[in-house]
Amino acid sequence: MLGTFTLSAGYYDAYYKKAMQVRTLIKADFAKVFKEVDVLVSPVSPTLPWKLGEKTADPLKMYLSDIYTVTANLAGIPGLSIPVGFEKGLPVGMQILGPQFSEKLLYQVGHAFEEKHNFVNEKPNL
Repeated sequence: MLGTFTLSAGYYDAYYKKAMQVRTLIKADFAKVFKEVDVLVSPVSPTLPWKLGEKTADPLKMYLSDIYTVTANLAGIPGLSIPVGFEKGLPVGMQILGPQFSEKLLYQVGHAFEEKHNFVNEKPNL
């Protein structure tokens, strides 16, 4: 509703247009990077996982936990998250990002990683 109000209240140039300009720059940066590399690998989250309900008192911390996964949406590129192991009995993941329309490549990279590391059969160490 706030976004609709902002656009209808005459703030198109101040907010929406500026956001689209920034998004265009982000997309261009990623396109440039993907001329040099096939994929980018990053963590899924900036923090280790926490137990269900553990951070409900800090909504900002919960919101920021997915800051790395927003990148794919902003840049308009595909991303794939896969498990890479456990920390204190909780799952940890990595994210693979690729250029536009590279979903097949992401699946191939993810599959190759899982074949090599075999986390599918790993049990959490509680």
